[in-house]
Amino acid sequence: VQLQASGGGLVQAGGSLRLSCASSGSIVSIDSMRWYRQAPGKQRGLVASITNGGSTNYADSVKGRFTISRDNAKNTVYLQMNSLKPEDTAVYYCNADLLVPGPAYHTEYWGQGTLVTVSS
Repeated sequence: VQLQASGGGLVQAGGSLRLSCASSGSIVSIDSMRWYRQAPGKQRGLVASITNGGSTNYADSVKGRFTISRDNAKNTVYLQMNSLKPEDTAVYYCNADLLVPGPAYHTEYWGQGTLVTVSS
């Protein structure tokens, strides 16, 4: 089982990027999916989350600019980032609660991270 994040890159302030994170492997079901980010010298923090039912939650710093969504048929979570600011520069990590064969509970898995750089 793995989570593969993609879509990062270099963008000018005010621009947009769309991150994707695909879950693959022997997955029975997926509960909540999330995006975190970690800027240089700072702790990793939650950016946005989405439940299996589609309920979303955002960090105050990205409300109104970022949108999290998911495609359950593709086991994929997205993060649409608009009006990007230099302070959004960070490595973005996806995270999901996966039910895999064996354990009778969901386990948290992490993707490898994708770098987003916003230039001023």
